Amino acid sequence: MIGKHFGEIVLKNFGYEFSPAQKNAVGLFSQFFFGQKEDSLFVLKGYAGTGKTSLVAAIVNTLLSFEYKVVLLAPTGRAAKVFSAYAGHSAFTIHKKIYRQKSATDGEGEFDLGFNGGTDTLFFVDEASMISNSGEESNFGSGHLLDDLMEYVYNGRNNRLVLIGDMAQLPPVGLDVSPALDPEALRFLYNMEICEAVLTDVMRQAEQSGILFNATAVRHLLGSGKTTPELKIAGFPDVCRIGGAELLEEIDSCYGKYGVDETMIVCRSNKRANRFNEGVRRMILYREEDFSCGDKIMIVKNNYFWAKDYERIDFIANGDIATVLKIEKRAELYGRHFARTRLMLAGYEEEITAWVMLDTLTSDAPALTYEENRDLYRSVEADYTDLASRKKRFEKIRENEFFNALQIKFAYAVTCHKAQGGQWDAVFIDQGWVADGMLTDEYWRWLYTAVTRARKRLYFVNFKPEFFDRKEGENFRFTILGYELT
Repeated sequence: MIGKHFGEIVLKNFGYEFSPAQKNAVGLFSQFFFGQKEDSLFVLKGYAGTGKTSLVAAIVNTLLSFEYKVVLLAPTGRAAKVFSAYAGHSAFTIHKKIYRQKSATDGEGEFDLGFNGGTDTLFFVDEASMISNSGEESNFGSGHLLDDLMEYVYNGRNNRLVLIGDMAQLPPVGLDVSPALDPEALRFLYNMEICEAVLTDVMRQAEQSGILFNATAVRHLLGSGKTTPELKIAGFPDVCRIGGAELLEEIDSCYGKYGVDETMIVCRSNKRANRFNEGVRRMILYREEDFSCGDKIMIVKNNYFWAKDYERIDFIANGDIATVLKIEKRAELYGRHFARTRLMLAGYEEEITAWVMLDTLTSDAPALTYEENRDLYRSVEADYTDLASRKKRFEKIRENEFFNALQIKFAYAVTCHKAQGGQWDAVFIDQGWVADGMLTDEYWRWLYTAVTRARKRLYFVNFKPEFFDRKEGENFRFTILGYELT
């Protein structure tokens, strides 16, 4: 009886009639929640346009209205901000919630898994497709994020977990599937009862969206073996196909209409992103210096050194976006270029001051390479040759401000993996050069993820004519901001 009443309140908060898949999902969730089985986990999977975010918001608000304890989490700061906005409740990054720093002065930033003293709490984790379990995050707990999340949640009394995500999106780097959305993997790893609901019906109110139409068209290619999509522009005011001739004007127009912070260019490589960033700064924003006040930048390597002076910031994460407020001074040493900069981190109200490394801004590598990091370490170490102890030299290097400088790139254009978890009002997708043999499920997941980053306006930049309806297949000159491409 209580499950039926719960479903009625969810429907009221939802505001639309349920689709069959949504009705089934609410019923399964009610059984999971009111069944009170401690070793159970709920997985809600849904494609773009199926009402997943609206349904989750309705469920969360219904639980809160019944005064149940709810915690909202996401893998990144951007994803947490999106989750908080649509659910109408505060959301945190997984890292901030479950880890605690060992030492405030430890330049390496070692974090232990925190103690979960909460009881009778339901943890919702959005964008679960991004959660890795590969053991790469050695600074955090066991290094296995999914393992640590499970341990943290279920160590508390009568706490349970809801994992939410889109299985058509890109999995974590280096993986073929997202372990957090794979029920069989979850059963095998954690010996739990997995309750699963899948939303597949595109909602009626989404049918007029060109963004969602094209996302669905790309999604249907997964597993089909087909190598040519049928993207559609005609009849959709929110989707546009452009070539190089119109690109500058359209980006500038979106900056004026939506703002620089709500406009993003999504690319397939750091090299392409660098070309776009260079062109945007020089030809649209008229920035003549290599680094300027007002620049939008992205941190490209986790940094623990500069956060220790700020109460609300545990660490500055790879993928965090910031705006340059002031450049206080510059320095050139250790074979590198640095700027002491005041920044505003997106998602935080607190300003930070830190040294940033300018050399990574235009590098085609994601961040400093292993060899470059080693060279920097040796250059800094040369300053402490008066210390006979290798351990003391190491401790000095770990506290060196330049060795700990934020590694950054401009953030007007980013790779799709960097964009994942965020959404922008206007998104330009540049696929770069794509050979026929590259049109596999991996590419379709990339394109689907890129398309679903857009909220209001989507541009396909320099896409092949054969990707579209024949009536829309006129040729375009392939350029990026004035540079001819091959």
